[in-house]
Amino acid sequence: MSAVYATVSQVLAIVAALLLAPLLTGWVNMCRAWLQNRSAPSLLQPYRMLHKLFAKESVVAEHASPIFRAAPYIVFGCMLVACAIVPTLSTDLPMSTAADAIALVGLLALARVFVSLAAMDVGTAFGTLGARREMLVGFLAEPALLMVLFSASLISQSTSLTTMVESLAHRELAIHPVLAFAGVAFTMVSLAENARVPVDNPATHLELTMIHEALILEYSGRHLALVEWAASLKLFAYSCIGLALFFPWGIAEAQAPIELVLALPALVAKLAIGGLSLAVLETASAKMRIFRVPEFLATAFLLAVIGLLVHILLGA
Repeated sequence: MSAVYATVSQVLAIVAALLLAPLLTGWVNMCRAWLQNRSAPSLLQPYRMLHKLFAKESVVAEHASPIFRAAPYIVFGCMLVACAIVPTLSTDLPMSTAADAIALVGLLALARVFVSLAAMDVGTAFGTLGARREMLVGFLAEPALLMVLFSASLISQSTSLTTMVESLAHRELAIHPVLAFAGVAFTMVSLAENARVPVDNPATHLELTMIHEALILEYSGRHLALVEWAASLKLFAYSCIGLALFFPWGIAEAQAPIELVLALPALVAKLAIGGLSLAVLETASAKMRIFRVPEFLATAFLLAVIGLLVHILLGA
């Protein structure tokens, strides 16, 4: 019976990620439009865009290698597996035992490597420019993300995300210094990793300033649909990592069918609040120059390290 419950929890987590990821993107875009006093797009606009792209033919450059064709599928698969590892609805996930927080960071890095290789494969100037900037951001963001996860793992004495959630959910409601520092650092890393303001503007079409959009200029049809869906899954994964580490309440535990049913509306409510907060943060911020990004991510790394040292030295 426990195996059936675990399988159902895992399948529901994957289905929820596939369906809610575009919805989260649409919600953030809608909130940004409202805050900027613009006409807001439909909440279902990302679904319509994916449907339109899947129905179109993919145009591939003449000299593109198999890496260019395989990259969208690899990136999409990595993001889907990452969402399956993160406890979104339940901590009873069979896939979580096969990969911990370090493996999660490795999956995100693998996706970044392939999308960067695909951008350079065709040989266009903007694709190469975007790939170099993407690798710069990843080179600086991954250590900061690891420090954030290590800071949270000190409390639970484990790098397993499900163990972290189970440990943090049963602690008394209080502001822990280690989690306060880690929370600020994680927010900064999430903005950089998901190409959001102030690091990048997802709505820009200026080739000299964009990062993520420059990587996918040569994609079309189903390939572009997979890349865009993967970007939504990445935002969903980072949102769920933040909710699991800093707001773990509402996530069902093992052998709790009633909690599993209530976990979905709790997740939707937390994502709605998080999406609104992201839109407010982006509206109140201005995009920084690319030369300021290393300082931005170095600050995130230092904040995570300070939180880790506070826990080690003070036990707080």
